[in-house]
Amino acid sequence: MPTTIPGASQASYSLKDGDTFLVCDALGDISGEGDGLFHEGTRTLSRLRLRLDGDSPTLLSAAIAQDKVLFNAHLTNRPLPPIGGNPAAQGVIHIERTRFLWKGRLYESIACTNYAENDVFVPLQIEFGADFRDLFEVRGLERAARGRFPPAEFDTDAVVLRYDGLDGVARSTTIAFSEAPTALTENAVRFERWLPPRRQFELYLEIGAELQRPGRERFRTAAIRARRALRARRRSGARLRGGGLLFDAWLERSRIDIALLASDLPSGPYPYAGIPWFSTPFGRDAVITALQTLWIDPALARGVLAFLAERQAREESAFRDSAPGKIMHEARKGEMAALGEVPFGLYYGGVDTTPLFVLLAGEYFTRDGDRAFLDALWPALLEATAWIERNCDADADGLLSYARGEATGLANQGWKDSDDSVFHEDGRMPVGPIALVEVQGYAFAALQAMAELSRLRGDLEGALRWRARAERIRTVVEARFWDEALDFYALARDGEGRMCRVRASNPGHLLYVGLPDPNRAQRVIAHLCSPAFDNGWGVRTLASDQPRYNPMSYHNGSVWPHDVALCAAGMARYGARRQAMRLLGEVFEAATHFGMRLPELFCGFPRMTGEPPIAYPVACLPQAWSAGSVFMLLQACLGLRVDAWRGEITVDHPHLPWGVDRLRVERLDVGGTRVDLMFERVGDHVLAARVGGARDVAVTVRM
Repeated sequence: MPTTIPGASQASYSLKDGDTFLVCDALGDISGEGDGLFHEGTRTLSRLRLRLDGDSPTLLSAAIAQDKVLFNAHLTNRPLPPIGGNPAAQGVIHIERTRFLWKGRLYESIACTNYAENDVFVPLQIEFGADFRDLFEVRGLERAARGRFPPAEFDTDAVVLRYDGLDGVARSTTIAFSEAPTALTENAVRFERWLPPRRQFELYLEIGAELQRPGRERFRTAAIRARRALRARRRSGARLRGGGLLFDAWLERSRIDIALLASDLPSGPYPYAGIPWFSTPFGRDAVITALQTLWIDPALARGVLAFLAERQAREESAFRDSAPGKIMHEARKGEMAALGEVPFGLYYGGVDTTPLFVLLAGEYFTRDGDRAFLDALWPALLEATAWIERNCDADADGLLSYARGEATGLANQGWKDSDDSVFHEDGRMPVGPIALVEVQGYAFAALQAMAELSRLRGDLEGALRWRARAERIRTVVEARFWDEALDFYALARDGEGRMCRVRASNPGHLLYVGLPDPNRAQRVIAHLCSPAFDNGWGVRTLASDQPRYNPMSYHNGSVWPHDVALCAAGMARYGARRQAMRLLGEVFEAATHFGMRLPELFCGFPRMTGEPPIAYPVACLPQAWSAGSVFMLLQACLGLRVDAWRGEITVDHPHLPWGVDRLRVERLDVGGTRVDLMFERVGDHVLAARVGGARDVAVTVRM
């Protein structure tokens, strides 16, 4: 769970590029609480505060540009004392701070303009520091020992701060200025200038591991490259437009956030989970984000599959919760991970990531038809499936279950991984191994995917075997998890064979993979759409009449947009498109209150007329699978599916959210051929048609 950092600003602004991210306040300052400049799991800048004659400037406005590359803050001075002349009144000096990240470096410009009628003395001071704390230290973990801080090194216009870690890595932060300062120490720099009326003093900073000489041209060149790189990622895949100003703004911001969080790795683009605590590769988050965006951009799924296959476990480790064939949960860089003080350097404590990996592979090959990549990935798929089968064989019911190897690992290893997210109807905590209901659905879908991929590869015997095994899981889930008294599926089965008779949102994921009997599916849909689950902004993670319900909790009553999207996609799979459309509308309205950018989660309090959804105080923002939710929700409503193997697009009983009367899908790639589609409301119906692109792709519309 995210850790609340005392004193951390709620009005924070974040930037990211690759393995570097920054969190600051509206002034552009870094205070050293939960904020800072982080690179590869280490806080390389823990303080950066701008002062005028010792005082903090007054904030006029702050924003991150629409393309999410540039942070910009407009400030002005408080009254300045006289220095050999008249005192400067308040509000006569305009200060503009502009910054961005590129290739592991922070670039910043500070422009001071005098709007007084007389010369003004500007005493500009910047305080700085680098504590080189590991990200887990910043989150609150204490360490028995730390490394050594060599003395700072100085140049005429730069200072180098160093740290020799216990892991044998020498880390450094170089802070360089475009002009020689009046004074420079190991924790502050001072510039003194007389500014005539309407004149400007411009200062450039660069902060990174190596010394570079900052200046206007370097700043502009790097900014252009940073913007071009993000624009290229944002333009990958199909284009969606025409839904109205607000809806289009939501789509565009979501695309930008996914592009921002995606790092260009040697294996391809990979969406990091979220800022600040999860700006690193996570397995489950990336797979679900890839599933959400697969229909518009399969390139992201390809990058995720390739990266995860390269890091597939090869050995048993209780500390890392690894076993041969298992897919990683998360990968971290930093001193504590390198020393084994935390297991998350390369950690496998997620029971669902491996079946989700196989599920994504099946969906990707249907969507893209990339046979060469399938052949290259096939050994990893076989090993992942073998791990699923071994795990199920070790269980008395043939279910996929988890129990952490050591106390340092995660106690709960499904997507709801907080300590209190799995419990019995009386609130007691279950003993392991625990078999979560949605994980059985993922295993069912993974085995079905392997059966279909085997058939495509000509292995009919393997296809029959895996299909039969998938059906055995379906049979056990229907027999063991369905509870007539609850009229719902139980949350989990514990290690003693007892069912956790709790109504949570998890069975909505069973709908997504198509496991439930159609009659039971309709009953699940009715529950998920009831006031106990649907608070007016989406589906709660836990029904409001259940034990441990708390609308302010992390997993026991909050609303997670990605969870809502999976539930809605499951509803649509069983023909409940109007219910899916309703959820899309609710999440859209929530997005309008969050600046068109959905957070990781928000509180599950019931919707009240005229009031916005209530924010969760330390939710990650942006978060990849929250940004991707709109695309899964929209696909569920449109009933759109692309099959590149067959060269066809199917649109099944399309719906548009209320307030959106038409939507255009352009450059939808089908096996290298692009198609344009139009959806338009006519009376009580939504019509769909091909409006452009090649004619050799079949488009079938079912009304």
